[in-house]
Amino acid sequence: MRDLQNSMEDFSQLHDGVVTMLVPRLNFSDEALSSAIFIFLFAACLLLSVASNTMPWRFIFLIGGWAVTVMGHPAVQKQIQGTHGKQLKENEEKARNWMEKFVEGDVILDDAPETREVEIFELQRLSGPDGEWEAWLFSPSPYDPLSAARIAGERATGTRFFEDVQPPQGWEWHEKKWALDLWSREWVEERIITGVEVETEGERWVYDIFDESSADRVGLAEDREEQGKPPSKGKGKATMPQPSWEEGEDFEGRRGEWRRRRWVRLVKRKNISATQDGSS
Repeated sequence: MRDLQNSMEDFSQLHDGVVTMLVPRLNFSDEALSSAIFIFLFAACLLLSVASNTMPWRFIFLIGGWAVTVMGHPAVQKQIQGTHGKQLKENEEKARNWMEKFVEGDVILDDAPETREVEIFELQRLSGPDGEWEAWLFSPSPYDPLSAARIAGERATGTRFFEDVQPPQGWEWHEKKWALDLWSREWVEERIITGVEVETEGERWVYDIFDESSADRVGLAEDREEQGKPPSKGKGKATMPQPSWEEGEDFEGRRGEWRRRRWVRLVKRKNISATQDGSS
């Protein structure tokens, strides 16, 4: 009975040691490591399926059985412990480093999610001729002087607060914060926006240029009063902007009632399986 209890204790310790060593590496808590281990197991199964009939299994099991029996001798265990402290630890460290490099470089679980850059325009409005700029909206369009909404007399659409800006449907934020687009000249030129003053330094605002001949201040490319030209006498006809824009350091005319600047942020496509699991 004593020998049986000792044997059961040895079996329990062996079982706990095997579980502690194998389960964390095989339960896919570290998906890359578990995948690498199963790749090696699959390769071993393929090799054994081809070469198993040529291997001396009786001799292998005979040597393995005697090795396990001899390892139980106290003198052999002392020798193994001394060897483990010197050589085996070094080999284990090398094997671990090689395994980590293999997992990091060769085990690819999923493709990187598709990323895109989204934009939002911060609109501010002048409270009066000599007033201050007031925060107005965060809009998906720059609401420039020749935009369809401005020409039709429609109000700008968007949200009042930065935190309310949501990613497009099917996408999620890839970056934590919005970044100010410092290349204001480029997005103005890409959209062929006219009648505006562009700041190339500082806060990168793009201002409407004041148009005294239009009631809604659709901007001219130049201020007629500043250049000594007589005001237009047209009846209710807004003068079209010149096909150009002005840089902030060169333009000295009056500014219109709107200004805007562009913010950008990266989004990534949502995981379809994760989305379906959450909805279910």
